[in-house]
Amino acid sequence: MSSSVFLADEAATADLGRALAAHLRPGWAICLKGPLGAGKSTLARTLIRALTTPDEEVPSPTFTLVQAYDGTIPVSHFDLYRLSSPDEAYEIGFDEALRDGAVIVEWPQRLGDAQPTDRLDVDIEPEGEGRRATLTAHGAWVGVELTL
Repeated sequence: MSSSVFLADEAATADLGRALAAHLRPGWAICLKGPLGAGKSTLARTLIRALTTPDEEVPSPTFTLVQAYDGTIPVSHFDLYRLSSPDEAYEIGFDEALRDGAVIVEWPQRLGDAQPTDRLDVDIEPEGEGRRATLTAHGAWVGVELTL
């Protein structure tokens, strides 16, 4: 089941992040897809701040690969862009992060067939002056009503 929403600007992207955070549960994943510069990190940052504090320092995990946060639920932000095999994600604690809390994953396609069962795929593509986010629910996310 897929739906899409047009995000006219960064504020609309932030609204989507807050809406997603309201539904995220331990053991669930949000998988962010899209080209470089599409807004994946902006969405992840807003989502994490909605779960922690509005002024939470949220650096991109491009080089560290993962950042963990304690909030209303534990959440780990993974950037898998630099991985060469799905096994590497599990070597850096992907399983543990998903077991102990929720995960936000940029470049989830690096996981291949090992993507989490309970996940929401958010594919972000530039469109005109904004971007379009296509949301596809899997597992426990199916039936979740998002209010945007």
